Amino acid sequence: MNQNSNIYVCPETKTPLKCISDRVDGEKIISGRLVGADGREYLIQDGIPNLIFPKILGGEQEDALSYYDGVADIYDDVANLSFRIQYVDEDKARQEFARRLKIKPGDRVLELACGTGRDSVYIANELDESGRLYLQDISRSMLLHCVKKLSGVKVPLEFSTGNACYLPFPDGYFDAVYSFGGLGVFGDIKRSLKEIARVSKVGANVVVGDESLAPWLYETEYARILLNNNLLFKSVLPLADLPVEARNVSLQWVVGGVYYLIEFEIGEGEPKADFDLVIPGKRGGTLRTRYNGKLEGVSLEAKDLAEQAREKTGKSMHEWLDHVVREAAKKDLQIK
Repeated sequence: MNQNSNIYVCPETKTPLKCISDRVDGEKIISGRLVGADGREYLIQDGIPNLIFPKILGGEQEDALSYYDGVADIYDDVANLSFRIQYVDEDKARQEFARRLKIKPGDRVLELACGTGRDSVYIANELDESGRLYLQDISRSMLLHCVKKLSGVKVPLEFSTGNACYLPFPDGYFDAVYSFGGLGVFGDIKRSLKEIARVSKVGANVVVGDESLAPWLYETEYARILLNNNLLFKSVLPLADLPVEARNVSLQWVVGGVYYLIEFEIGEGEPKADFDLVIPGKRGGTLRTRYNGKLEGVSLEAKDLAEQAREKTGKSMHEWLDHVVREAAKKDLQIK
C-alpha cells in the first residue's frame, strides 16, 4: 500500500480511514493499520490492507472464501479449461473484455474479484503511470498470486482484500469498474452492483460477467453435457439487480455462450423524463397528472355525462375535469 494514496473508507460506515504505519519501505507501507474516527481498525499485512466486512463472513461468501483459498496455488493451472473446451483463445478474449471498459491511460480503475490477475494484466496494459489500478479480492491467497503476476507493470497498483458488497472506496472515485467470474458468489449481487455505482463517477464504464448459459441452448446436448459438470452455467442473469444508475446497458454471451458480459455506463440517479409534457388527444393531461391526480371513481352514468360535456366544450378530459373539480371545490370551500 502506498502511503501517499490512501483513499480507503470504512466499508461499513463509508467514513475516511487514517493510516498508521508500523513498517515502511520507501513510500510503501508494509504493515500497519487503517483506523476510523470511531476506533474501527483494519490491518495492513505485507502491503495489503484487509478491508473485509463483516470480518466473519457467512453463507455463500464464506464458502467462496474457503474454496478460493484452497485452490489458489493451482487456480492458474485449470482456469483456462472453460476457454479451451469452447475453442476460445483465452488471451484474446480477456484482452477484448478489458478493452470494453474504454479506459484512458490516466484513469482510475477498480477490478473486483481479481483473483490471480488473469484479467488484471490486460487492464493494466490499458493504463500508464498516470493512472492507477485498484485490485480487490476476498481471498488473500488468490490476491498474492495477482501481486506476483503484476510485479512488472508500470501502472501504480493498490491491492486489498474486501467484500464486494461493502466496498472500502469513496463515492464517485473510479473511471471504470470491472469484474469477471466472481459476481455469482458475491453473496448479494444487487448490493454489490449498487456499491459499484456508488464508487463510480457519473459516466464511468462498468463491465461485469460470470457463468450463465445462453437460454436458447438449454435443450441441446451441448447444454446437458456442460450442466452435468457445472450447474453454475444455469445461473439466473442478474439483470433485475442492476442499479438504477445503469445507462446504455448491453448484454452479450461469450466463451461459447456459457458466460455473459453486461456493460453499462453510470448515470446520475434514476433516468430523467419530461413527465410534464402535455399529451394531445381526448384524454389529455401529462404523465405526472395521470399519476398524481387520481380521484375516487364515479358511476358509469356520471362518466358518460362527463364525456358528453367534455366533447361539447372541446376540451380534453384532463382540462374539463381539472376545471370542474376546482370550481366545485372552491364553491364548497367558499373560496372566490
